[in-house]
Amino acid sequence: MRKVFPVLVIVLIAILSGALAFNFWRDRTKAEDAPFGGAFQLVATDGKPITEEAFRGHPSAIFFGFTHCPDVCPTTLFELDGWLKKLGPDGENIRAYFVTVDPERDDAATLRTYIGNVSQRITGITGAPDKMAAMLKSFHVYARKVPGENGDYTMDHTASIFLLDSQGRFRGTIAYGENPDTAIEKLKKLAAG
Repeated sequence: MRKVFPVLVIVLIAILSGALAFNFWRDRTKAEDAPFGGAFQLVATDGKPITEEAFRGHPSAIFFGFTHCPDVCPTTLFELDGWLKKLGPDGENIRAYFVTVDPERDDAATLRTYIGNVSQRITGITGAPDKMAAMLKSFHVYARKVPGENGDYTMDHTASIFLLDSQGRFRGTIAYGENPDTAIEKLKKLAAG
């Protein structure tokens, strides 16, 4: 009996370790297969409601920014529009979104004008500050108000374009200032699939 007990302990440890490894693998696989971000009910630039379902059924390129941004946001919108045009028919199924991190100043009309000066292909998303904050948190987007002079402010925020596949799953990012050829290749890969 004394010789059997250590063997039983080793077998039980092996079974327990296998079960834990299986659960870890299963949970990780679920996370990779799950849509990125959380549920939301916001407003698009056309004034109509928009939810997380907008990021399903086609690949999506999502940029988080704000209309009072001096450099990063207008540059990124301009580049994204250009990259999508350069893809031509290969990128027609990619939908692009500009999500505000400054809903206090960026209502649907403001976003529509701002984006419309750059692209007819990019949809803006805004909403009540608390709803925007919840959406940003679910997408792991950093955004912080930075006080300026005379009561004005700017926003510090994540400056990458998020790439989601047709099921809303995270497939990568395009960093601010990334090589344009690399960005186009990432979008081609996203469009293909």
